Amino acid sequence: MKRTIKYLALTAAALLPLLGDGAPALAQVGAPPLPRTEAMPPPPAAAPGAYWVWQPGYWRWNGRRYIWFPGRYVHAPRARAVWVPGNWVLVRGRWVWHEGRWRR
Repeated sequence: MKRTIKYLALTAAALLPLLGDGAPALAQVGAPPLPRTEAMPPPPAAAPGAYWVWQPGYWRWNGRRYIWFPGRYVHAPRARAVWVPGNWVLVRGRWVWHEGRWRR
């Protein structure tokens, strides 16, 4: 019983830093490549009440290598919403991806 509790505590201690603020995270050892330079095209024609926001491209780890996801325009959930891009953070020797999110 003590061994099981100790194992669970060690596992939780190792995983909690990867969870960050509750957003999904993906960790791996090698540093991500530098972001690519993207040419931002003009936004799509917006219908009344529709707000377009540019989400820049990013590198994502697929378990074996990094894959580039190019930037794109998306509908904002509300007027004046700001997209905070995701980012890679070095945590205890591992790179952890923190997903982007909407901010008011």
